Amino acid sequence: MLLPAKAEVARQLRRYRAWERMMLAAPTDRRIRATFEDSGYTLCVLMGKRCAREAADAAERYLRTTLVAYLQEEGDRPGPRPVTRRGPPATDRRSPAGR
Repeated sequence: MLLPAKAEVARQLRRYRAWERMMLAAPTDRRIRATFEDSGYTLCVLMGKRCAREAADAAERYLRTTLVAYLQEEGDRPGPRPVTRRGPPATDRRSPAGR
């Protein structure tokens, strides 16, 4: 897993937090909201997360720990659950064309 430089993560996290404060101060300003959402998206891409809050939390953990500790911590976190298959096994199924 490639991780960005800590300086870049710190810069993007500061940017995200600054726009978050501005958006909370003026929630109806569309320009501020759009820029806040853009900064959240950038943080998501940097940290490999799907949600801006998760990305901000991951960035904070990444900045306060060593690379090895961060990777171990990320490995310990529960990920998406595997999809369980319902129904008969795929080998027993027949297609309509294979009658």
